[in-house]
Amino acid sequence: MLGDPNCPHCHGIGYLRTDLPVGHPDFGKLEICVCRRAKITGAVRQRLYALSHLDELQRLTFETFSPRGRQGLPEPRAESLQSAFNQSKHYAENLQGWLVLQGDPGCGKTHLAAAVANYAVGMGVPTLFLTVPDLLDTLRFAYDSEDTTFEGRFDEIRNATLLVLDDFGMQNATGWAQEKLFQIMNYRYINRLSTIVTTNLLLDEIEPRIRSRLADPQLVTKVRINAPDYRQPVLEEEQSQLSSLGLHAGRTFDSFSLRKDEGLDPDAEKSLASAFEAARAYARKPRGWLVLSGEYASGKTHLAAAIANERAAGGNPPLFVVVPDLLDHFRAAFSPNSTTTFDRRFYEARTAPLLVLDDLGTESMTPWVREKLYQLFNYRYNAELPTVITIATDALKELDKRLLGRLQDTRLCKSVNLTATPYQGKPSRLKPRPRR
Repeated sequence: MLGDPNCPHCHGIGYLRTDLPVGHPDFGKLEICVCRRAKITGAVRQRLYALSHLDELQRLTFETFSPRGRQGLPEPRAESLQSAFNQSKHYAENLQGWLVLQGDPGCGKTHLAAAVANYAVGMGVPTLFLTVPDLLDTLRFAYDSEDTTFEGRFDEIRNATLLVLDDFGMQNATGWAQEKLFQIMNYRYINRLSTIVTTNLLLDEIEPRIRSRLADPQLVTKVRINAPDYRQPVLEEEQSQLSSLGLHAGRTFDSFSLRKDEGLDPDAEKSLASAFEAARAYARKPRGWLVLSGEYASGKTHLAAAIANERAAGGNPPLFVVVPDLLDHFRAAFSPNSTTTFDRRFYEARTAPLLVLDDLGTESMTPWVREKLYQLFNYRYNAELPTVITIATDALKELDKRLLGRLQDTRLCKSVNLTATPYQGKPSRLKPRPRR
């Protein structure tokens, strides 16, 4: 009991929720009960900090967090941070259920988790903040400790009023470690104890038993932070390792030639103009799928890159990748020396806010490739995520029927065929050198 067991307000809990109408800004917030308020002195708070392992993290609060990130951060990423900040603050004021913060290193997960924990300690709520490797070390050392037993330390962790598990997934995945983590998570899941988890992993990369509990929407609020490492310069992180857009920096709408001085037939000129206008309109407002087909060197890649460059210039960098290169990235992720996993690579391509797939149909169509492309297409098709695809006319005829069926859905896809002959460049105006 934190408060007076005879208190008619909190019944010994020590804190309660404000009795306000739904819609009030303070509705549902925790408040220290009058029976406990007098006991919450500065000394008590310092003791709670020491017990919580937050003594070195007291500076990580909501007040010291930048909700919009650094100056110059693209708007979608700034919005991601703002949303995570709002969700975390709401959780701190209610402490109901579980909060899972996902994102790459340095995106702000630990700061927000510590901010919730510091807020809770300030309210007098016993809190335990542990990185998962430290938690496991704490349990291992308890076997040889004279101060406590393993059972006592284990019980303290799994029964903490608020438990924050930072860097989940960074531990050595031994059988013992997996079992202890599952026992802690399962106990807290069954008893609905307030828990925060931060992780760099995708949900699919987490041990299945724990993953099933983290996926429960009735208990768990999952927040994905799509922000760069705060410690790195903005320009260094904005280009995905998968993207080859940097190789097409000069391919813009301004540099695209409508080839009016080449003597193309009227239909070919009209197709170029139509494709140009369709691409420019799509760049302004990407919706659905845009499929650019035509002969090799007819301008498909230039227009696709122009769309990507215009979006990137507006602070919304897309993922631009040649399909065979994308598949090579997928395969490389299976290497023992890979610094990332296939799941992470596939997730990045599958969920990119705008994906540009160049040269579809030039890949070697093995059963594995066929299945991965179908999974990628099917996800983005069902989610209606903006996608640009370039494909040669001949390759379109040979495309897997499952993919072709999605490209032919006029409800989602706009198809533009460039009938112009391959672009050979403007003829040189230099006079030929005289022979000697």
